[in-house]
Amino acid sequence: MSYYQRHIFFCLNERDDGRSSCAASGAQAGFEHCKVRVKKEGLAGAGKVRVNKAGCLDRCAGGPVAVVYPEEVWYTFVDQEDIDEIVDSHLKNGKVVERLVLPPDVGH
Repeated sequence: MSYYQRHIFFCLNERDDGRSSCAASGAQAGFEHCKVRVKKEGLAGAGKVRVNKAGCLDRCAGGPVAVVYPEEVWYTFVDQEDIDEIVDSHLKNGKVVERLVLPPDVGH
């Protein structure tokens, strides 16, 4: 059994060479909203859910991106409503939000 039931990592990488990055696409706001929602829903802590920052996850073309483990589900999102759906459906109930899944061929 792992320490957390689920772990969500948000790419917060910012590129300084002009190429697109998750940081430039609102990733920080998504990360912060997710942390607030997870705590509010009582999902935070050992045996539950952990929300973490990550450096580049190398999927910039789909940014902003987040990945949920142990299921290895990659998400893209555009607003707080998308984050709410990921929290309510996947992090809380284990049901993948298919409409937000990042296609496997989207890379950097």
